[in-house]
Amino acid sequence: MADTKQVAAENVAALNANDEQRLRATYADDAVLEAPGSARLEGGDQATEYAMVWVRAFPDARQTISNQIVAGDWVVQEFTFSGSHTGTLSSADGDIPATGRSVTGRGVQIQRIADGRIAEEHVYFDQVELLRQLGLMPEPATA
Repeated sequence: MADTKQVAAENVAALNANDEQRLRATYADDAVLEAPGSARLEGGDQATEYAMVWVRAFPDARQTISNQIVAGDWVVQEFTFSGSHTGTLSSADGDIPATGRSVTGRGVQIQRIADGRIAEEHVYFDQVELLRQLGLMPEPATA
């Protein structure tokens, strides 16, 4: 059975490879994923689909881990996400057509591993920063 660190690393590697089957294999069937926008997804298929929405919108998506803490069944990863928005980004508020813009943003994901798969995941990132980079929100006024 894979340990916590290995499962987390495989999840990132599968995302970076745009490999949906590999990504799905990292999630437990009853996984729960929470993300910005009050997203709460239940089930490994739903967690995988959340990640694939990003991969389809940013086909060259890259997640780079800059810091990681592993404690028992938990892993906390600080990451940078980068990619070019060349596909539609589906969201709870509607679809965002491709802007052709590149984004780079930081975030944190916290995962609990059980029986060699991700059972729980919490993702945090700055939505405002992302929308600004996509040109969908104005830059803040300067004084």
